[in-house]
Amino acid sequence: MAEDKVYAIQDDYPDNFAWCYGCGRLNKDGYHFRTVWQGDKTLTVYEPPEKQLHSGGIPGFVYGGFIASLIDCHGTGSASIAKHRKNGFEPGSGEEPPRFVTASLHVDYIRPTPQGVMLKAIGEVEEIHPKKMKVEVEVFADDTLCAKGEVIAVAMPKTFGKE
Repeated sequence: MAEDKVYAIQDDYPDNFAWCYGCGRLNKDGYHFRTVWQGDKTLTVYEPPEKQLHSGGIPGFVYGGFIASLIDCHGTGSASIAKHRKNGFEPGSGEEPPRFVTASLHVDYIRPTPQGVMLKAIGEVEEIHPKKMKVEVEVFADDTLCAKGEVIAVAMPKTFGKE
């Protein structure tokens, strides 16, 4: 029996905007973060491969820049999936989702994040303007809160990336 695919919002990003190092499905060297719904919150689950953990930091712990990338991409993905739902669609519906870019990123590191465990980013989205979302993100290593962040995400203009 075939497994049902759980669609993430990043699965529906058009190819020309699917190259982000954090969440771009077409970036062969990237993290490939995937944002889905979990009830009324958003979720990204990720266990960094060993090769992605040696870009800095202290042995045995996840590099802080990686945590910031996870919060950043989860925040913009959360804004996109929330706006897509507000527009009447879900990931996998065949409709191209709205894209968001980061206007502001704030990260608080609560405790060191250990390597070799599953990380969960959980987001709560608040619309503060029709084209602007605030996303509060908590990052857990197993069940331990390691970081909190806030992303202000703005709708990507249609002219973005065009000359």
